[in-house]
Parts: sequence; structure tokens; C-alpha cells
Amino acid sequence: MGVVSAGLAVGVDGGGSKTDAVALTLDGTLVGRRRGRGSSPHFEGLAASVDLIDELVRGVAGDTPVVQTSLFLSGLDLPVEIDEYRHAIADRAWAQGDVVVDNDLFAALRAGTEEPDAVAVICGSGVNALGVRADGEVVRFHSLGALSGDWGGGSGIGPAAMWHAAREADGRGPRTALTPLILERLGAASISDLIEDIHFGRRPHSDLYTVTPDVFAAAAHGDATAVDLVERQADEVVAFVRAIVARLGFADRAVPVVLGGSILSAGHALLDDRIAAGVREVAPHARLVRLSTPPIVGAALAALAQAGAGPEALARARAALSET
Repeated sequence: MGVVSAGLAVGVDGGGSKTDAVALTLDGTLVGRRRGRGSSPHFEGLAASVDLIDELVRGVAGDTPVVQTSLFLSGLDLPVEIDEYRHAIADRAWAQGDVVVDNDLFAALRAGTEEPDAVAVICGSGVNALGVRADGEVVRFHSLGALSGDWGGGSGIGPAAMWHAAREADGRGPRTALTPLILERLGAASISDLIEDIHFGRRPHSDLYTVTPDVFAAAAHGDATAVDLVERQADEVVAFVRAIVARLGFADRAVPVVLGGSILSAGHALLDDRIAAGVREVAPHARLVRLSTPPIVGAALAALAQAGAGPEALARARAALSET
């Protein structure tokens, strides 16, 4: 499509813990950037998510018309969820132009590579993956937790750590360094008290997600239970890659595998080494790409490209976003 002569392109990348929004002129000049809390409709609910996005987009765009909006949000995994979100934003002023709504994996993928054949895995508060092929074929997953066969991210690792701590506390499981770390992190007097507080709703189940860094710290010091959890997370990432590679015929291709999200970007040696070894087994020529560019860059580039911006505008936008 040709470049629209006036107005802004807006890119949004929203996850479970934070949301970034940027506005750019169609020559790639950055005019606004804001960050807000998590906007995943899975966690926040549809209405609250839309209200947050509306606030951020209006904040970055001001009174200038928005001609292209590209929203990439965690929690938009099924076609019906994407359709519902489109309908929910239909009356917003900034959604009167061209609008793209999809999962945040697309932003991460675009931030990490521009190659038409590619794989992306995100692991942060949850875990999900995406595969795209040059002919338009896409592999995606339901990403609905245990119901759809998923495990990992903070929402998997944290509760699993608590499971082991509970079993140590009542004698069913072995000793683990995770128990005192969980109590310290959450300021609880005992595992029994913590179980009851969560059970009776005195504190949210999501508090357990915050112990994920402690699991990796304990694993780095050799705690066997923590090591098992980290290795399980690595194997889950490799399982996503294996499935995508098989379904898209990438086994003998030198495809990029973009790894993003807070857990995969943190530099955990045990996790990273096991993922690298596992990917080599399923796709020997694949190239691991650790996502060093924020996914919002991918969202912005996708918005500009959809608006018809050329290479110079895209390069200008990438440089501006990298500087900030």
C-alpha cells in the first residue's frame, strides 16, 4: 500500500507486566512513547485492557490523527479473542484508520528478525511461541495454560516451586533451598501460613510468580529441585521449537529462532545452554537470536510497514527507538 501523507502510525506491545506504546510520523520520526502496566486481557479483563490501551495511545498520539495502529498483546491467542478485541476498540478515535490486532509474539518476532521464515518463543509471565513461513503459513498455539498443554514462565515456575516447598514442609518431599527463599520473598512466617493465605484469598495466587528469580538463583547454586525446574523450562522451550520446525519443514533450514521475554533474556546459563543443545538436536542449522531489542520496536516497525513506509523510514524509526 502507498504511504498515507499525514497522520501517525502507532505501535503497541503489551504483556502481563508492562505495556509500551509509541507514535511515529510516517517518515519514521518518533513523536511519543509511554509505558503502562500489563494489558493482557487474560489477566486484566477485556474492558480494563482496552481502557489502558486507549489511555496510552491517546497519550502518545495527542490530537494528531492515527492512520495506522498495530496492537500486539499477550493473551490474544485465539481468533475469537482477536475479534472480540477488535470489536471492543472499534469506537475509539485512534482505531478509525487501519488497525492490526494480534498476539505480542509478532512484535517480538519482528524486533528480532526480518526474515520471512522464522520462529519466536517468549517466556516471561507465561510461555508461548510462533512460527512463520514465507508462503504465509503460520504456526501458533492456544497458550491457555495447563488446559492446552503449556507450562512455564512465572505462572508455571513460581507455583511449581511452592508445590515443592509445601511437600518439604509436611515431609512428603526432599529439602530444598526454595523454601526459605519463598518465605523471604513473600514475607511469610511459614509455608503453612502461606498456603492458607492464598487458599482463603488473603493474598493473590499471582504472588507466587514473583519467586521465579529465586528459583534460578537456587539452581545456579546447585539446588537439585530448582535445577529440575529450570531444566523443565528449557525443555518446554525446545518442545515449542520442535513442534514448529516439524510443522513448517524447517528441520534442515538455517532459520532464526528468536528468544524473548524476561526469563529468556536474563542470561541464565543453565537454561540457555540446555535450550541451545535442545534446538541443535531438532534444527541443527537454526540460529538462536537473543532478543536484545525491545518488542515495541517490532510493533513500531510493523505499524510503519503496514502504512507503506519505506526502508529509510523504518531505519530512522529503529534508530530512534534504540536510542530511547
